[in-house]
Amino acid sequence: MGYLTTHVLDTARGRPGHGIRLELYRLDGESRTRLTEAVTNADGRCDAPLLEGDAFTEGEYELLFHAGDYLGAQGEPASGVFLERVPLRFRVASADEHYHVPLLLSPYGYTTYRGS
Repeated sequence: MGYLTTHVLDTARGRPGHGIRLELYRLDGESRTRLTEAVTNADGRCDAPLLEGDAFTEGEYELLFHAGDYLGAQGEPASGVFLERVPLRFRVASADEHYHVPLLLSPYGYTTYRGS
């Protein structure tokens, strides 16, 4: 059975992004259904998979990272926080595989990829 995981790396500071709240949504056309919420741990990861087993199905998903609170806590002034929320939309083509969707975050940009 497949499962979904994520982690956040603060590329500006060269360390894990800890304490970042994230939400996972399932997308169905214009409809969005919230499935779960988590907070990254000291290693920038969630303590358990976001989805697994029968709950992990093929389809389109969105991970929404609440980056602004984290960036502000790292010393970015409130007026200087550029990224409040970072949405990552992706498709799960096979629910039998592991999908790892990391966020590489800096104060003014981000990137992602399908990891392993």
